Amino acid sequence: MAVPDLILGPLLRYTGETDATVWVETSAACEVEVFAGASHRSRTFCMQGHHYALVHVSNLEAGTAYKYEVSLDGEKKWPEDESLFPPSVVRTLDPGVSPVLAFGSCRISAPHEPPYTSSSEEDERGLGVDALYALAMRVREERAEDLPHALVLLGDQIYAHKPPFDTLEFIRLRRDVNEAPGEVVASFEEYARIYRDAWSDPAIRWLLSTVPSAMIFDDHEVDDDWNISEDWVEEMREKPWWDEQIIGGYASYWIYQHIGNLSPDELQRDDLFQKVISAGDAGPLLREFAYETHREPAGKRWSFHRDFGSTRLVMMDSRGGRVLERGQRSMVDAEQWAWIQEHATGDFDHLLLGTSIPVLLGPGMNHLQAWNEAVCSGAWGERAMGWAENVRRSQDLDHWGSFHESFDKLTALIQAVGAGERGRAPASIVILSGDVHYGYLAEAAYHDKDMHSPVYQAVCSPLRNSLPGQKSRLQSVCWTKTGELAGRFLARLAGVGGEGMSWRLTHEEPWFENQIATLKLNGKDAKLLFEKAVLGSSGEPELRKIYEYRLT
Repeated sequence: MAVPDLILGPLLRYTGETDATVWVETSAACEVEVFAGASHRSRTFCMQGHHYALVHVSNLEAGTAYKYEVSLDGEKKWPEDESLFPPSVVRTLDPGVSPVLAFGSCRISAPHEPPYTSSSEEDERGLGVDALYALAMRVREERAEDLPHALVLLGDQIYAHKPPFDTLEFIRLRRDVNEAPGEVVASFEEYARIYRDAWSDPAIRWLLSTVPSAMIFDDHEVDDDWNISEDWVEEMREKPWWDEQIIGGYASYWIYQHIGNLSPDELQRDDLFQKVISAGDAGPLLREFAYETHREPAGKRWSFHRDFGSTRLVMMDSRGGRVLERGQRSMVDAEQWAWIQEHATGDFDHLLLGTSIPVLLGPGMNHLQAWNEAVCSGAWGERAMGWAENVRRSQDLDHWGSFHESFDKLTALIQAVGAGERGRAPASIVILSGDVHYGYLAEAAYHDKDMHSPVYQAVCSPLRNSLPGQKSRLQSVCWTKTGELAGRFLARLAGVGGEGMSWRLTHEEPWFENQIATLKLNGKDAKLLFEKAVLGSSGEPELRKIYEYRLT
């Protein structure tokens, strides 16, 4: 019998002080062995003919880098014999070493060659230079101890409604794309293909095999307007193909992204994970879970946390767990909010709040979103509600500001933590976000209470995509004083009160580049670097500094 092949991965996911997890997809059922100082094995589990394993690598020493190999049924499959990249490593955390975290969001996968490396202005097919690819090409020259401690991917790891070329060809061979839902990813089989195309490039594959990753989803993992409103969900549920699409979206996210976010201890306590790895075919189990999650998201927690020494990262789901009923709108349900409150509290040098969509947008845009939510809920009468819903969808008005009560609760929690009311105040509180396809750093100020912690919103987006000119102009205007006053005026007309806080850019204006950011923490010091992806003089991708700022 032929030995199975390694279809995708390995991906180094969770890494702690003494253990780690390595994720793989294989061509057939098999035993997966990860050799990192010693042998660690796991059997694959199955989902609709696809085979996966998440191998627990244990009994490691803190602060140590281990080169590792992956074998399937005893035959080495990774690293590949003719690889141009260094051996993959598992580097455990050292509690005494200050972490370095790279982060970004929004990446469409495409070839790293013209015309795709051109700008969208130069060629309609242009996506610019891939910042994740550029990061891989740079860090392959670095020592293991100098690599980032984690890669934080803040949503839109795939674009299900804009599939890459190989995925699109795969879809066209499977079904008639002239019939709904057309040229979009619409089933688990197609999701498996788009993840393969997104992560199979040799540079990306090596980067993900050697830098631990923490991921959270956003709208493009399913649809451009996914969970934007109750009306949108009701409309989609009427479509005959929707159930298969959303089942594929949730089931694939659980496999390809979510389970790797969890520590080995959390996986041991996760009933669904334990049932899946014990099932002969987990397809029925995961399909039922995905369907129920879409129909009743309450109680399904996608949020998670990771600690890097004295720094805590709380990754908050701001897409899958929304409560959308009018009059009860909330970014997360009560159970998940209680979890966020619990895990955002404690004695940390730095508190990082990861959320795919920004909390602090341009002030004018924040007011505009609060106004739109109020009008959609009937503040200007029933006749205005349909018009406001159209505005909401056309301008993607579904950020924290459009869940005004959740915005107030989250900013109040940040205030309480920063004022030292929930333990020792951290040296900094930084919100990490993506989604909006431009980058910026904003500093917040609270008006009615002394704050011991500076509070920042850091947005890094896209890794590879571009924002249409019309939307980029609107976003820029919303950072101006005129835009802020206009947005506030509309919000007040709709009966929305003030925030009790303000925020401003630490620089002149946002930057619209393919980019990646790096947060460097050293004790209570913190420094943030934004870099854009460009083609160097040799034609190879590289990163160039946009902006650097000392947070503390």
